[in-house]
Amino acid sequence: MSDTVDALIRARAELGDKPFVIDTTSRMSYAELDSVTSSLAGAMVNAGIGKGSRVGLIMGNNIRWVQLALALTRIGAVLVPLSTLLTTRELAAQLHTASVQYLIAVEEFRGHRYLDDLTGLPALRQVWRADELPTATRVTGIGEFADTVVPADPMVIMFTSGSSGPPKGVIHSHGNALGAVRSGLSARCIDADTRLYLPMPFFWVGGLAGGILSALIAGATLVTEEIGEPETTLRLLEREKVTLFRGWPDQAEALAYRAADVPADLSALRPGSLEALLAADQRAEPGARATLFGMTEAFGPYCGYPADTDMPRSAWGSCGKPFDGMEVRIADIDGGDPLPAGAVGMIQIRGPHTLRGVCRRSREEVFTADGFYPTGDLGHLDDDGFLFYHGRSDDMFKVSGASVYPSEVAAALREIDGVRAAFVTDVDGRVGAAVVCSGRTTDELRAEARARLSSFKVPAVWLLLDSDDDVPRGTTGKVDVRRLRELLAAQA
Repeated sequence: MSDTVDALIRARAELGDKPFVIDTTSRMSYAELDSVTSSLAGAMVNAGIGKGSRVGLIMGNNIRWVQLALALTRIGAVLVPLSTLLTTRELAAQLHTASVQYLIAVEEFRGHRYLDDLTGLPALRQVWRADELPTATRVTGIGEFADTVVPADPMVIMFTSGSSGPPKGVIHSHGNALGAVRSGLSARCIDADTRLYLPMPFFWVGGLAGGILSALIAGATLVTEEIGEPETTLRLLEREKVTLFRGWPDQAEALAYRAADVPADLSALRPGSLEALLAADQRAEPGARATLFGMTEAFGPYCGYPADTDMPRSAWGSCGKPFDGMEVRIADIDGGDPLPAGAVGMIQIRGPHTLRGVCRRSREEVFTADGFYPTGDLGHLDDDGFLFYHGRSDDMFKVSGASVYPSEVAAALREIDGVRAAFVTDVDGRVGAAVVCSGRTTDELRAEARARLSSFKVPAVWLLLDSDDDVPRGTTGKVDVRRLRELLAAQA
């Protein structure tokens, strides 16, 4: 079994001309993947990158992203995928947290500029624009570099948000990451015949693990695009005869809504795809199919059920069962004691496929004494081992699949001149902010927020208050979030 990226690429090179990744302008075969990443790895070695070097990568989904990422991991460098949604300030914070030494970035993407004002980063040695990389040259000894990489070596640092808001860098090894992907392939219905379209960005675990590495391990073909629009995406699905569409349900629903106006032959799609795009006779009853459940710390889904198969009736509405290699227990939120089947508590995970650690945190800060990782999610296990999700134990909510922590957004808003207090909550899937300030308009606040926060974190609903006395509070003085949400909803 291939437990490092290099060994996996070498094994898959025998697939020859079979397409590995297809984007809107080009395609790359498995044989080309081996040769191109080997040459790029040689250039990286010549540039001073080696085993253990931490290398940031920021660009949109395309074949070049795949080539660079896999070339780095072949020689044991640690890949640090970075979000194209980051502001310069957020980017600098993540570069600092991960002690990134080399950065490869496009200068601009969808209005975001990444290379302006990157100062105060003592670990950062070199920055390359994506079109200014060293010449790709195969050099003697690349195999020697790759041969030193073992499954226990760190492969990637993926950023996610911590329960208190600030980003945290989650460390995964070659062995635990590839093992996690393998464990979920059958549940995701990915095999060698799959032509997979997955709209998630490669800088998220959904794109890297669920897309690139899933296709590589299965010997499948991945279809991707930098910027998806309903019409172009539908044409791409038709042209490339995509058999499996994974991602978020709202994306599939948006495409299905437009499909009537943009006739496209999607007959190649098979069960296991998001059901909005399937023919009516291929869809399941609501709740019958598992919603794959996971997180960055588990390197993707750690719980599920074959996506083309109904679960037992008693498990409808669940997330399925934990995959092989993952132990799940439910613990009391306050005391941490294990709870019996049926009891709701904190979901904790343990096993060879979980994270290896978190940047700048000790093992004792991350794991329990017996090695479990407290996820911050609430759930219960039934008598048959199916996991039911009950939400977050903190105040996180999702906007278009991305995590938003009110404390992080509120802290950024409080930095704005004239803002005396800020309170943030979920308003029907949008970010809502009640701000105590004077002399500032909503448009001004929104512009200031955009300079400090990723676009999905910028409040869409605003309530300007004259005094802290106008903030709804309970009898203990704590903010009444339910009432605050009602006030914000009235502004929407």
